[in-house]
Amino acid sequence: MQTFATATDAALAMRPDVSVYCFRPEVLREDARRFMQAFPGQTAYAVKTNGERMVLETLAAAGVTAFDVASPGEFEAVRAVAPKAEMLYMHPVKAQSDIRLALETYGIRVLALDHEDEVAKILRVVRALDIDPSTITIFVRLQTKGAAAYELSKKFGAAPAHAVELLQRCDRIGFKVGLCFHVGSQIEDPETYRRAIASSDWVRSRAGVPLAGLDVGGGFPAEYGHDPRRKKPEMPGIGEIMSRLRSDLDEWGFSDLPLVAEPGRVVVARAFSLIVRVLLRKGRRLYINDGIWSSLSDSWTGKITLPARFIPDPARKSRNGDPNTVSAFRVCGATCDSVDILSRPFWLPETVDTGDWIEIGHIGAYSLALRSRFNGFYPDTFVEVTTPFDESGADSYASLETMADWKG
Repeated sequence: MQTFATATDAALAMRPDVSVYCFRPEVLREDARRFMQAFPGQTAYAVKTNGERMVLETLAAAGVTAFDVASPGEFEAVRAVAPKAEMLYMHPVKAQSDIRLALETYGIRVLALDHEDEVAKILRVVRALDIDPSTITIFVRLQTKGAAAYELSKKFGAAPAHAVELLQRCDRIGFKVGLCFHVGSQIEDPETYRRAIASSDWVRSRAGVPLAGLDVGGGFPAEYGHDPRRKKPEMPGIGEIMSRLRSDLDEWGFSDLPLVAEPGRVVVARAFSLIVRVLLRKGRRLYINDGIWSSLSDSWTGKITLPARFIPDPARKSRNGDPNTVSAFRVCGATCDSVDILSRPFWLPETVDTGDWIEIGHIGAYSLALRSRFNGFYPDTFVEVTTPFDESGADSYASLETMADWKG
């Protein structure tokens, strides 16, 4: 992997026509260590966020010893780079064959569920393999509601009264039991954790069984861009969130239990940026060589504002427009379908044109994991960059406008 000081250096040296991922391992190590130091329990990185080998290797080297996994592919990916790491199988709904693989081949002993049929699946495998149930910890996933960019309780989680029954059932079988929840991805209100912890206390008090731990899931927000015409939105920082979380855990009597968190975005988002090239400028539209089916699915949903930096092609000697004027440009992806248009425009200098590059920052979370081979486009070129995106002079950002607000 080639190494450059900045993405601008990479673009000008490589002059790429394909999109290029810029990996910042030191940023990844720093953000992982910052989270582990702040959270008062075990940190289990959510592999679904970004399961690239380089990411898992860097995290393992940084001291991450546990990983939240959801599939055989993720079991294999973690074991390949961290043979001694603990894997927590926290997907609530699993194929019985995958449960057997997890228990028999990979030695996984921590699982999550939110329904009695999942108890039956796990118990059948445990009995078939003659495993002592007391060596297995079952986390019952509790349904929660909160303010987050991506809500997860619409799909997973047992209602509080149901969670009480599941805890009691698993305890009678002989499993160790715990409670877990996931408040959603990219939370917007720190009180979300307080409400989930209060609900967990309600369940615990009524279940009347000893808990082996509390897993507070993920949701810890990463930093993204903002509309340059407006005040930067107030987002809770990791310090504020952890301070409130510790206070809530103390208040509700959970701080003495083993604690687990499953961070994803907050750990890996800043570790990658993406260099894209402008294939065509058509009025106020920019057609780029990536898009929603590749690295920019977060920008399609309109939930996330990705920061963007202009990298002009020095080979273009004449330009139109005022270089000091920044305007909104609608961004279209590389595929030949009409859906491949970003939900929010990019704010860039008026002089941006065909052949220029744009560096899109903080795309480490989900961007690589969700890329597809649709239309034959599949970004897979990587370079290492040593300077954090935030320290490279970014001054242009994607706006908070949605497509419905677009007037151009």
